[in-house]
Amino acid sequence: MKRFLTLAFVIITAFAVISCSKTDNSRVSSGSKGAAVDFPAGRQVTIVVPYSAGGASDMTARIFASELEKSLGTKILVTNVTGASGAVGLEKVRSSKPDGYTIGYMPVESTMLRALGFTDLSTDDYRFIARAMTIPAAITVKADSPWNTFDDFIAYAKENPGDIQVGNSGTGSIWQIAAVTVEKKTGVSFTHVPFDGAAPAVAALLGGNIQAVAVSPSEVKNSVDSGDLKVLAVLGEERSSVVPDVETATEMGVDVVIQGWGGFAVPKGTPENVVKILEEAAKTAINTDAMKKMLASKGFEHSYLSGEEMDNKAAAELKYFSELIPSLGIVQN
Repeated sequence: MKRFLTLAFVIITAFAVISCSKTDNSRVSSGSKGAAVDFPAGRQVTIVVPYSAGGASDMTARIFASELEKSLGTKILVTNVTGASGAVGLEKVRSSKPDGYTIGYMPVESTMLRALGFTDLSTDDYRFIARAMTIPAAITVKADSPWNTFDDFIAYAKENPGDIQVGNSGTGSIWQIAAVTVEKKTGVSFTHVPFDGAAPAVAALLGGNIQAVAVSPSEVKNSVDSGDLKVLAVLGEERSSVVPDVETATEMGVDVVIQGWGGFAVPKGTPENVVKILEEAAKTAINTDAMKKMLASKGFEHSYLSGEEMDNKAAAELKYFSELIPSLGIVQN
């Protein structure tokens, strides 16, 4: 009898060990107070993109989502919530429950919207989990336009103030800031035409409804490759890998450097343990070879920063744009 009980105990113990060793897609982290959190516990996580499908923000978010699913171990849904130059989508994230299940794609515009007067939200309302990429602005026109060089384009704009309609991804977007900065630096005047994202702006250019766009090289890549569009100048610190033969504005003697970035954040108030889990998973996802390759194929620069590094960078840019934007005269009343 004693031997039987001993054998039964061994069997029960073995089953208990096996049961405890089974894992699901959840991660458990201990917080500063030692309380464990089970996240994501098999639940779906949503990434909100504040712009329309097809643009740089949307493409980056979808690439990231595919890799985050693997590193976080749960289903990731990407949804586009457009309006007010990104403010509508970002507000949806800010007002969501701070539990880690809603992540916002954070463009550089998230540091600008408050200064523009669109909303009272800013990056101060979020906790970043990572930055994924950077991307330069570029000036692009139709292939059959009369301007073959950036100098031609600027010369015409000087002689015909307001004639050139330049599309962008929304009033107050980084791409409008790019075009406005070109105006300021060269003494020209454009007519700015906002769209809900870069993709519809490019479509309007292809349709002949506007004469130029200030968007990223990656957002015009397919149409440049097909011969329908041509890039006149890249406004980044360096030439773009998408159009390596096109000089930067700085190389042409125009001191304009405007660069966007894309990161991911959760609402402020999200538990620290959950933030840390997301930071770890985001770091893994962004630094995979697949993510790097896919970013490069779209013309984005892989540029990982941790959540803390991105919080600091966003705070600095928030201050910078709060001073710059009023001087450009595009603050909304």
